[in-house]
Amino acid sequence: MENMVGIGQSVLKTCLNVQANETVLVVTDENKRNIGEAFYAAAAALGAEALLMTMQPRAVSGQEPPAAVAAAMQAADVVICPMSTSITHTDAKLRAAKAGARIATMPGITEDMLSNGAMTADYGAVLALTETVTDLLSRAHTARLEKDGHVLTLDLTGRPGIASPGVYRLRGQSGNLPSGEAYIAPLENGSNGTMCIDGSMVGVGLLTEPLVVTVENGRLVSIEGREAQRLEILLRNERNATLCELGIGTNHAARLTGVILEDEKAFQTVHIAFGTNTGFGGANKADCHIDGVIRDPTLYLDDRLILDRGVFVI
Repeated sequence: MENMVGIGQSVLKTCLNVQANETVLVVTDENKRNIGEAFYAAAAALGAEALLMTMQPRAVSGQEPPAAVAAAMQAADVVICPMSTSITHTDAKLRAAKAGARIATMPGITEDMLSNGAMTADYGAVLALTETVTDLLSRAHTARLEKDGHVLTLDLTGRPGIASPGVYRLRGQSGNLPSGEAYIAPLENGSNGTMCIDGSMVGVGLLTEPLVVTVENGRLVSIEGREAQRLEILLRNERNATLCELGIGTNHAARLTGVILEDEKAFQTVHIAFGTNTGFGGANKADCHIDGVIRDPTLYLDDRLILDRGVFVI
């Protein structure tokens, strides 16, 4: 516990610039309570007004937190969320950021991840690369993703790229920790093709066999693979089935561990997601936000090669 508190203090100072007397709210759930308590102790040790709220785990990533938690998030200066599922793409997080809170979400965080892998990166280098890739996404009209004979095209017209570099020091900034990705919300009816997801998937973990998804006019129409039955929620309604995100990993220290928080940040990966994207420039509000990580893909933005079998060529 003592070691985690020390790491927590470093994270709060380096990534969130926590100051004495600021209100720091730690939002956690029963599955991650030990990490939540460590961040609570770390905030108190820095002289902040530390608060801890523990909820029952959400059923799926993207589900809204209780109203009392959402209200507390809006009233805090800094919010850090070590949880077993993600509230990154929720209205509660969006409203808290608009109110000025600096927010770090940590869905699926483990004690190992606090001291190894993505959290140990040179975040100056992560920030520089993330900003470069984000600019490319913002200027692109189309994306083409290729993997093992599968091709998926996405319409990005008019949508802004979003940087998640792991550094949230200014009022209203928010994102994951650990982090290192650039992402975008494609037009909700503008994705078509098939793709092989072979890294990891929210709700499944590391994949031992690939999942093949087929997308028509922005909607997932089929999932094939041994673990497909575990993703039934995506086909439950049109909103859940909407392809809502394209993301590119920019953290050189991130590993593929089966925890999407770190997996989607790894070099040589791209991820796509289905469900909610209203928090980052999209128009789809769903019951979930489910990411799938693709290893060593080829990616073009407006016919410019960005990744060649996973390797940056920019």
